[in-house]
Amino acid sequence: MPLSEEEQKLLAQLEESLAAEDPKLAHALRGTTPHVLQHRKVVLAVIGLLVGIALLVIGMQTYPAISVAGFVCMLGAAIIGVGAWQQVEATGPKKKPSPRVSSDGQFMDKLEERWRRRQKGDS
Repeated sequence: MPLSEEEQKLLAQLEESLAAEDPKLAHALRGTTPHVLQHRKVVLAVIGLLVGIALLVIGMQTYPAISVAGFVCMLGAAIIGVGAWQQVEATGPKKKPSPRVSSDGQFMDKLEERWRRRQKGDS
């Protein structure tokens, strides 16, 4: 439900007063949208995955318990990353369906018509 014009003006005034009163807080609040937070989780998960791979390789050369810790780190990072990525995809812009494929069968009708013309030699 969109805000009325009066509510938008009031919100703008509140934002301006907050920015004038505490600029650091206003800047911090502007940069932390849920979408940004989910992207940070994905980046941290990728870093965790790389650290896990490094621990796995190092542990294989030195001590097997380090390999186990690396595997656990990779598993945790993958779980966190997949969950965050799914939330990013769910909140992101929706993709429009392809205009060539329609649900009422027009695409298949066109293909069948082309096939009939080709069989008759009308191509």
